[in-house]
Amino acid sequence: MITIKTREQIEKMHRAGKILAACHREIAKMIRPGVTTMEIDRFVERFLALHGAEPAQKGYKGYPYATCASVNDEVCHGFPREVPLREGDIVTIDMVVSLDGWMADSAWSYAVGKVSAEAEKLLDVTKKALYVGIEQAVAGNRIGDISHAIQTFAESHGYGVVRQFIGHGIGQRIHEPPQVPHYGPPGVGPRLKEGMVFTIEPMLNAGTPTCIMDDNGWTARTADGRLSAQYEHTIAITADGPLILTEQ
Repeated sequence: MITIKTREQIEKMHRAGKILAACHREIAKMIRPGVTTMEIDRFVERFLALHGAEPAQKGYKGYPYATCASVNDEVCHGFPREVPLREGDIVTIDMVVSLDGWMADSAWSYAVGKVSAEAEKLLDVTKKALYVGIEQAVAGNRIGDISHAIQTFAESHGYGVVRQFIGHGIGQRIHEPPQVPHYGPPGVGPRLKEGMVFTIEPMLNAGTPTCIMDDNGWTARTADGRLSAQYEHTIAITADGPLILTEQ
């Protein structure tokens, strides 16, 4: 069942989201050739603790880190590691922040130094696809209107829209109803109502939308080895339109 949040509950999630956005702003300053995603993970742990928050995904179903750090062909749930990022890499840092039991979730893809034109375009289109979806997140529309807008936009630029991982409701749990695919026909799925809170998090692949899983049981990567990018916000449906709770 989809839980409808009160204004007070949404404000609590918004506070978590502001901490998350501030953390991403600091991560953006760290991204450069030579830094490791494990360094970033340790920084996130310190930053959240300093702000009285916690990394909600650490320990979730046994996941061992505060962040997911997905590099190049890794689609999502990449493990932070001590391997230095290289000039031309792209890396997605995804995290869930819990503050006083209320959560916010956001992922951001970053260019490491100067990247190829192919990577730059993928990053640009993926970020735009997120906001195309958010535009449809208004009371009275359906989940499918978000999904269809993202798919149509992404595929018009020749990108594959990942099917295996989708957006989701969030609140005091990381994953709640509704499910929010980034593909599919318009006019289907739950109708959007004021007080609903969920993530929109398109993952676009430069080639095939198909993913394969690493042996760690968590990390997904593109089946053809080409690049993948992701941008994600947590949004609330309000009478005045979508409220982005994790805006940078």
